[in-house]
Amino acid sequence: MAGASDSAAAAAAELSVDGNILVSKALARFGVSHMFGVVGIPVTSLANRAMALGIRFVAFHNEQSAGYAASAYGYLTGRPGILLTVSGPGCVHGLAGLSNAWANTWPMVMISGSCDQKDAGRGDFQELDQVEAVRPFSKLSEKVKDIREIPNCVARVLDRSVAGRPGGCYLDLPTDVLHQKISEAEAENLLVEVEKTRKPNPVPAPRSSDIESAVSLLRKAERPLIVFGKGAAYAKAEDELKKLVEITGIPFLPTPMGKGLLPDTHELAASAARSLAIGKCDVALVVGARLNWLLHFGESPKWSKDVKFILVDVSEEEIELRKPHLGIVGDAKKILQTINREVKDDPFCLGKTHPWVEAISTKAKDNGVKMEAQLAKDVVPFNFLTPMRIIRDAILAVGSPSPVIVSEGANTMDVGRSVLVQKEPRTRLDAGTWGTMGVGLGYCIAAAVASPERLVVAVEGDSGFGFSAMEVETLVRYNLPVVVIVFNNGGVYGGDRRSPEEISGPFKDDPAPTSFVPDAAYHRLIQAFGGKGYVVETPEELKSALSESFSARKPVVINVIIDPFAGSESGRLQHKN
Repeated sequence: MAGASDSAAAAAAELSVDGNILVSKALARFGVSHMFGVVGIPVTSLANRAMALGIRFVAFHNEQSAGYAASAYGYLTGRPGILLTVSGPGCVHGLAGLSNAWANTWPMVMISGSCDQKDAGRGDFQELDQVEAVRPFSKLSEKVKDIREIPNCVARVLDRSVAGRPGGCYLDLPTDVLHQKISEAEAENLLVEVEKTRKPNPVPAPRSSDIESAVSLLRKAERPLIVFGKGAAYAKAEDELKKLVEITGIPFLPTPMGKGLLPDTHELAASAARSLAIGKCDVALVVGARLNWLLHFGESPKWSKDVKFILVDVSEEEIELRKPHLGIVGDAKKILQTINREVKDDPFCLGKTHPWVEAISTKAKDNGVKMEAQLAKDVVPFNFLTPMRIIRDAILAVGSPSPVIVSEGANTMDVGRSVLVQKEPRTRLDAGTWGTMGVGLGYCIAAAVASPERLVVAVEGDSGFGFSAMEVETLVRYNLPVVVIVFNNGGVYGGDRRSPEEISGPFKDDPAPTSFVPDAAYHRLIQAFGGKGYVVETPEELKSALSESFSARKPVVINVIIDPFAGSESGRLQHKN
């Protein structure tokens, strides 16, 4: 009998699960398919267990880049991106991604290991009050105190990240909890119980009177404008926007990451006449875009002081902050569907000969002709326009599915926003609401993972590239179809821009704060890991490198040498059209 008893006990022990396994089971059960991060004590086993359960873990060199990847993955998929970090400094590094998710309102969950609970406050290895550290950037922070709390805590942070206005959440996993064990049967029961209680997050339905008022304002407007941003892209509202624009004939203006919801080449696109559009419109329907610095706060002199804003946002707090003429809280896609039904019941359309439409169209065409005249010149040594035109044409030649364009840098991003053409939704990732530099390689990896059918093309300044350049090894390791194009002009804005009076003092012979090594061989970095690198200085060389890279769909760095005097200092969006 003793032998049978010992066997039963051994079998029960074999069927036990620890905290690492239970966290992995909960993530997999609740819909997580990808994780990004940097492993180490105490979370290495968690990453391994998650992979064994079918979750793809993408390992980075730096938690910042991994966090940026997780935040962008949340935007691209509509599901929370998961970042895994070690404790203390790993958590602090991960805050870059969590805060980026907060600023851009993208769903993300940062999961960090932490010290043993009994050692808290005693100076343990990498000890930090991480729940307090993440508080400014987290919608919800959960610290798991016992293994049996894991399923509920995991579900809570996943659900809260996508509820209402999306954002980042945090899950703290003490070392002792990860090492605790329960039986497999108890673990399964805990997971089942949480699954039973999970409910979809309700989104308020708009009041019919608000929809009627919105349509009435648009119908009576002399110069209406539809503005949409990445909130509309996140809501996947492109079909509804297209229908509204085409049945009403109202011109539209996307924010930088709203580009592609409707093609930039659409006849009602007002991007090339932006100053006229926002300066003269009398009613603006703003969908999934905040009236922040990107839209000049909705204030004069950029906007007419008499403009009436109809603001559609998932956040009631956002509408209360902006105080529009009319605010409608809810999901952008559903609200646009309701607006379209209201318009259908009593149709109106401006028509191509409407004075407002003609004014926008004429201005956009005139500015387009001027831009194309500049782009048509082959300037060598390269300015920013010549290589950007060649890149634009190569991307357009790919066809559908369009590549995802990742853009960061000062001049590189500013010029690219005007020159590169977006024709499909969610195919542009840039510095976003915060103007964050360093997002490039993380965003590339997120896009390649979230949209494996698409080529990913990063157009980066050399300064922006430098923040995350080591992640080119990650591209090679996972063999991701990412082409990184570095505009190499020798520094921030273009090297040494100091005036003679600024070149003084005991360190006057040091490099300028904006200077990098001239003609740096960035392409050799990826070659060190087995990837392909090109250095180009002429149109023919760039065209050849792009053709080979796009066809191969392998990790590539193209080092484009730019005249260091071609750029200028840039910090805010400068729209001159």
